[in-house]
Amino acid sequence: MPAKITRRDLLNGAAISAVGLAAQAMESLGAPPATAGLNVKTAPLPAIGGTHYPPTLTGMRGSHEGSYEVAHALAWRGEKPASYTELNEHYDLVVVGAGMSGLAAAWYYRKHMGDSARILILDNHDDFGGHAKRNEFHHNGEMVLSLAGAQNLESPAEYSSEAAQLLADIGIDENALELMAANTPDDYVLGGKLNADVGMTVPKGDARVTLGGHWLKFMHGRGSYQQAVKELPLAESEQARLSAFFGGERDYLDDLSLTEKYDYINSVSYNQFLVERVGLARDTLPILDAHLLILNGPSGWNHTVYEAIASGMPGLRALGWLANLTDSLGAFFIDSLLETRMFPDGNASVARLLVQKLIPSVAPDMRGYEDVAVAKFDYSALDRPDQPSRMRLSSTVVGVRNVADGKAVEVDYVRLNNGSSEPQRIRAKHCVLACYNNLIPHLCPDMSDAQKTALAYNVRAPFVYANVLLDSGLAFAKLGLTFTHCPYDPFQWVSAAPTMAVGGYKPPNEPTDPMAVFMMQSPTPAKGEPGTARDLFRQGRHKLYATSFEAYEQDIRDQLQAMLGKHGFDHERDIKAITVNRIPHGYAYTYLGLDDPEWEPGQAPHEIGRAQFGRISIANSDSEARAYMDAAFDAGWRAVKEQLEVS
Repeated sequence: MPAKITRRDLLNGAAISAVGLAAQAMESLGAPPATAGLNVKTAPLPAIGGTHYPPTLTGMRGSHEGSYEVAHALAWRGEKPASYTELNEHYDLVVVGAGMSGLAAAWYYRKHMGDSARILILDNHDDFGGHAKRNEFHHNGEMVLSLAGAQNLESPAEYSSEAAQLLADIGIDENALELMAANTPDDYVLGGKLNADVGMTVPKGDARVTLGGHWLKFMHGRGSYQQAVKELPLAESEQARLSAFFGGERDYLDDLSLTEKYDYINSVSYNQFLVERVGLARDTLPILDAHLLILNGPSGWNHTVYEAIASGMPGLRALGWLANLTDSLGAFFIDSLLETRMFPDGNASVARLLVQKLIPSVAPDMRGYEDVAVAKFDYSALDRPDQPSRMRLSSTVVGVRNVADGKAVEVDYVRLNNGSSEPQRIRAKHCVLACYNNLIPHLCPDMSDAQKTALAYNVRAPFVYANVLLDSGLAFAKLGLTFTHCPYDPFQWVSAAPTMAVGGYKPPNEPTDPMAVFMMQSPTPAKGEPGTARDLFRQGRHKLYATSFEAYEQDIRDQLQAMLGKHGFDHERDIKAITVNRIPHGYAYTYLGLDDPEWEPGQAPHEIGRAQFGRISIANSDSEARAYMDAAFDAGWRAVKEQLEVS
């Protein structure tokens, strides 16, 4: 996710030096293209207990059919129902959005108002969690879990007191965090194990070769990086330039003064620096871009040199003037990375813990943290009228306004029910909009033009997460690692699905056990196309919507066959299910040096846009301009606090 860092942080030198020394600190820590095969889109795995259970659905998920059409009609064409059925339902709080921020807002409100507070959470999807959803497979008597979006808890020790208390309230305390680290295998990079190998998968004829070792270290001039670079399919002259850059053999800005260097790294794109100063060919850039695309959304063409280095890219050793700062800063940075924690279904387990706390009947036998990953959830219990907290899925909100002389809020939404659309209307004392902030101007037309303009500024980075159930993990195990970059393939990161024994989950134990391959893709254009990152995010989103499941499936089959075919993999035989999680509105927009000015405090679009609007408050990580779970929690608390002050 985007680095918790601003351009102003460079003034004290701490953040950038820490990134540059990260690799040094890590060192001290301990076949031919596939042909079309079985299309699994129409073969979802059986639902648990014969009821609707979204985590087991395969095919196109994330922004699935039925989740976006009503919102698009409103935002694109101004269309919404002319009349609504007014339900005899009255709530203390209505939350729009069942993602992490919406769930947090509901929790904070109930905690302050008591268990009897009447709360309704509305969401346009058929599952809760927002980006924190899970994919659940069942094969040969085994359950195989993976994440469908938000991955991990990053540096929970740095959470605000309110966000940290929320984690503790749902059972994720210091002891739980320690257990998560202890139960994560040492070879699982995405779980915070930084000494695990990080591969590089590159073309070799019609197939792919996966180069082992630790490519994040290699890129920072650590380990046998020179020999590793020689294995890349590049001309010798290009290998020499790349090796010299990784090793920091020269200062590429030696013609600039200290002040000029500062201005350069904050005003020139990273890829422009690589091409013009380092001398790399454009065809080499994907090797470096793959990391930035998945981590932040845009490529190195849309990051300044400073922003790219602050996100872990190489270059500090090649700038000459910051390379000798204290090792303690690098150690501090690594300590924060080592605090990364992960559930086997990503942050979906955090969402499940919150939902079960709010609506205990959904999983009455669940104990909490110790069995959250394996507990069975009854989705039919989410919206029962006899419980104070309720969740109504497949319900797209199309209008929110202050009524009754500002003493109530009226909410209009369209509910999909057994294939039909039902326009409905409810009232509440308070409302928190924890949905995509860019949609809010269409929900609240009475807002000021200035607030609407600010809310419309944000454009989220799109992404795709795919999970592929394999009959056996034997071919993947022969790679000798659990994670690799694939810079020249449709999915830039490929990993084993989470392998930690957390939340009661027993991951695959033997290479011959069923396993899931977790694949990540950023569809944002990355070849230096003109436009701001926000422009490119829109292009990526359009590409995402225009790509069919069948096209994604073919890309997945081709990529895995080319990667694993020499190890005995046969996609037609070995792939048992594919779930593509399409997330058109992904990472919350974080301001970028090449596109955004340095706003005065309180004047940034997210700050203007999140202003309280009567009995309506605005949450979601968009309103914090940070794509992190703690930002979502903080936004939920701020919104609830605003409403608690309204009589």
